[in-house]
Amino acid sequence: MAKVILKANIKNRIKNGHPWIYENEIERVEGNYEDGDIVDIFYHSLDFLGKGYINSKSKIRVRLLTRKNLKIDKEFFTNKLKKILSIKRKLVKDTEGFRVVFSESDGLPGLIVDKFGNYLIVQIGSLGMEKLKKYIIDALVEVLSPKGIYEKSDYAAREREGLKVFRGWIYKNGPELIEFKMNGLTFYADTLGQKTGFFLDQRENVQLIKDFAENKEILDVFSYTGNFSVHALKYGAKHTILVDYSKRALEIADITLKKNGFKRKYELINANAFDFLRKLQKEGENLFDVVILDPPAFAKSYDDIKKAYRGYKEINLRAMKLLKEAGILITASCSRVVTEQDFLVVLYDAASDTKKNLQILQRGAQPPDHAPTLNIFETFYLKFFIFKVDYIKNY
Repeated sequence: MAKVILKANIKNRIKNGHPWIYENEIERVEGNYEDGDIVDIFYHSLDFLGKGYINSKSKIRVRLLTRKNLKIDKEFFTNKLKKILSIKRKLVKDTEGFRVVFSESDGLPGLIVDKFGNYLIVQIGSLGMEKLKKYIIDALVEVLSPKGIYEKSDYAAREREGLKVFRGWIYKNGPELIEFKMNGLTFYADTLGQKTGFFLDQRENVQLIKDFAENKEILDVFSYTGNFSVHALKYGAKHTILVDYSKRALEIADITLKKNGFKRKYELINANAFDFLRKLQKEGENLFDVVILDPPAFAKSYDDIKKAYRGYKEINLRAMKLLKEAGILITASCSRVVTEQDFLVVLYDAASDTKKNLQILQRGAQPPDHAPTLNIFETFYLKFFIFKVDYIKNY
């Protein structure tokens, strides 16, 4: 097994628990290896640091899997899963859908596992995890006994790792739409949809709208398959308009809404959200009691951050104009590189331009199955706020 020797002046980030090791933090590699292999990692003093997998094609040269001298095999993953689930099963309640493995935060970098009912959807984003896939699948079967496991490794990180995208059942088979219960409602994880097919990270935040939905006219922008609208109708909303660029997502939203008994209380609009908000604003203002904005990540890297700020400002500014007096703005950002403080500054700028006052009524966070780790700042990504929006002149 190859040995990775780190430089003497490595950052405290690694010493304090961060699992990523970059090329410029490595002094030398002793022995032969193939990309994706497990390697032993040592401090410059030659004291043992841990084990991880290496990839010369990746900017992150080594990702740590353990700080202990353990064999990386099925038993390793089985023990990891049991330890993770011993906590999550206590904290995650009233749902058949939750994140079993949250990558770095759960000590398994490059791996995402979501559970929907009796099925699992897996995402593998690194070559090292790809080489360990058999152990991972065997461990998931032993610990969770799923009816089927679907792999949905179809995102850009794989290409950077020298991997091709892959989608398909890797253990038994299952339906294209996986039905599961959440918060007393029925939803579907779409194996052909975005990410793992459903955004479980808003599972608890969406319940915070309970006190703001009754008898309200709601605009749900970037609705995807209708998570927020379904909950809003459950909590007594008069009517909701769902807007999304994905026709398929809206079709599944339609199935979901009808499955939960909400007929004739909603409208589906297949459109680009930015274009639709501009068009709607030209037609008039003060149209809705509640506007919900849950967009995809506008920035995946710091190179995109200025563009992301402009995007967040535009959609939130237009939402503020579309709200009635003392209306409710429910807004989120899942861009990791946009901090909560940055997001609030963008919202303040939009409020200033519209002469509105924003009062924070509720703030949400990532749920326990997506729990961030303080030592790994990249695991913090979700910002969620519910504001009362009113004209400054009304105060």
